[in-house]
Amino acid sequence: MKKKVLAAIMAAAVILAGCGGNDGGTSEAPVETMSPVIVEDTPEPSPEATEEPEAEPEVEEETREGMYRSELTNEWIDEGLKNQRPIAVMVDNEKIALPHYGLTEADVVYEIMNSTLNDRITRFMVLVKDWEKIQQMGSIRSTRSTNIYLVGEWNAVLCHDGGPYFAMDLIAEKAYCDNFSGTFSRVQNGKPTEFTEYILAGDLEKNFSSKNYSKEYNEHYEGEHFQFSNEEIDLSGEAGAIDCTEIQLPFKHNGSTLKYNEETGTYDYYEYGQAHLDPQHDNAQLSFKNLLIQDCTFSDLGDGYLVYNVLDTSGRSGYYITNGKAIEVNWYKGSDTAPTTFYKKGTSEEIQLNTGKTYISIVPSDGWDDIVIK
Repeated sequence: MKKKVLAAIMAAAVILAGCGGNDGGTSEAPVETMSPVIVEDTPEPSPEATEEPEAEPEVEEETREGMYRSELTNEWIDEGLKNQRPIAVMVDNEKIALPHYGLTEADVVYEIMNSTLNDRITRFMVLVKDWEKIQQMGSIRSTRSTNIYLVGEWNAVLCHDGGPYFAMDLIAEKAYCDNFSGTFSRVQNGKPTEFTEYILAGDLEKNFSSKNYSKEYNEHYEGEHFQFSNEEIDLSGEAGAIDCTEIQLPFKHNGSTLKYNEETGTYDYYEYGQAHLDPQHDNAQLSFKNLLIQDCTFSDLGDGYLVYNVLDTSGRSGYYITNGKAIEVNWYKGSDTAPTTFYKKGTSEEIQLNTGKTYISIVPSDGWDDIVIK
């Protein structure tokens, strides 16, 4: 068997350590001599030992015949919907507009301050992928400039009833912003006219036909919006995670609040001090698996109008909330059609969402510190 003699190496190391002071002279420290140390080589490994360890078997991604995972929720839906564009519906949030019909069919719901007046009343923008199933949704109200920038990142068709002139001018300017305005059905519900417009069955088909818009994603679509986990996400192991069984948002007019429901693992939505119920679906409560809360500056346009500065690459603050826990995030949006992306705070790691519906609230920066998390 071969043997190595380490004495020469060790002696050389000692000599080198003793040579060369800072002034370039020779050190007077004596050189220690050492007895040779004989080290036997380890035996040649057997052929069995040199074999590569057996690779872990790859986990096959689940598939279901005739179905695919929705890019909006990660839920299994009909494969025939894969390329279909969602719609984005403007829904009034004045108390007189309640109850809202069909909102539990939404995949993603935005809640956005609609006016700097009237205690910062909000308005919903509701995204629906499988819009052909709608029987009644609304009531429908006007759009704002912020919503036009947001529909671009979903390649969605905006459904609304007009808007201030500057918002309508913006729609005309933006090639990506297909929209249906004031073309839906009226329902006699005993309320003033502005609260009587709803999407009813067949309305969207007529609108697509009359406008000749593509029902499928077009050249403005930049791809899937969220990253989803196929496994249940538990944020409790994340750095800085905090309990969040209730969040109160700083919209005084309607008092938007979401409460964690341990039985369903979702957050139930409340406003005006009561549960938000959908009479279109047996008074089911509006609820969400994921909450995304964005701190955002805005520009005041006068007379209560505003536009959020949703195009922002500075990495503004936010929260991701699911399963009773919250973590801080930073969000970015680089262009009209680029999806808003969310990263774990101070990192380049994009968050993953749980499968299910998502609520997004854009909170004005001057009210960010007024958010209450319990």
